[in-house]
Amino acid sequence: MQRRLLDYAVISLKGVAMGAADAVPGVSGGTIAFISGIYEELIKTISGVNLSLFKTLKKEGFSAFWAQLNGNFIVALLSGIIISYVSFMRLAKYLIENHPILIWSFFFGLIVASIFFVGKQINKWNAGVVVSIILGALAAYYITTLPTMADNNSSLFLFFAGALAICAMILPGISGSFILVILGAYKTLSDALHDFDVKKIAIFTFGAIVGLLSFSHILKWLFKHYHNITLALLTGFIFGSLNKIWPWKEVVTWQTTSDGIKTPLVEKSISPFTFDGNPQITYAIILMVVGFLTIFILEKIGSKKQ
Repeated sequence: MQRRLLDYAVISLKGVAMGAADAVPGVSGGTIAFISGIYEELIKTISGVNLSLFKTLKKEGFSAFWAQLNGNFIVALLSGIIISYVSFMRLAKYLIENHPILIWSFFFGLIVASIFFVGKQINKWNAGVVVSIILGALAAYYITTLPTMADNNSSLFLFFAGALAICAMILPGISGSFILVILGAYKTLSDALHDFDVKKIAIFTFGAIVGLLSFSHILKWLFKHYHNITLALLTGFIFGSLNKIWPWKEVVTWQTTSDGIKTPLVEKSISPFTFDGNPQITYAIILMVVGFLTIFILEKIGSKKQ
């Protein structure tokens, strides 16, 4: 695939959008990749990382190795994701703590639009597709109701947290950051990034690489053999995740951190009209519309590139 410099710049911008989405617990960068038209290329590229690459490097040289790796695509996308994720994680934390209704409203609109665009790619509807959507929605909804675990700093835990989170990050509808929140690793990782704790970052990254290379093969196989069913499951995942990002919440139970700070443990979605505080309904609706239109723009860019 011949690409110009401008094409790689656009891919980097899609990476920026993916990284920003993944930094928010409840929003999946995989959804952004899917809507922007690079999802299947991303899965194929990741699953293509294997020992045959090194055979190509040895026999045919670096140029052939880089082409087989789809290296330019990886560098362009990863640079956008990493820069955005590291920088936006702190901003996301601030917005969630200080303006939760507004940020969740934007992402709620974004996810609602995503359901339509992922679902419309199912080209054959039958009972299996409908059941897959329902199962995907129920699974994602159940995940959003799980309470947060206690913080854990062990190396083995960080390795598995990285592997699980990266699998979620490349699944449309399932948020890698939210998995980190459930596991109790979100604060550990954000603190490590803030303090530049090289050891913790390296362990998490290694776990993410192992998880990514393993899970991408499963996804590639599913898309090849069960394309419609896989799309249906992903559509269900996205639909079920809406519970997590509903802007108006009521705290059911609290927990106290090791620093003595009270944080929500279990929350439930409620009507804005019964919300205890300023529901900011007008601003929330405006931001939902902006989020919804953002997906239309990304999808239009993605369809042009395809």
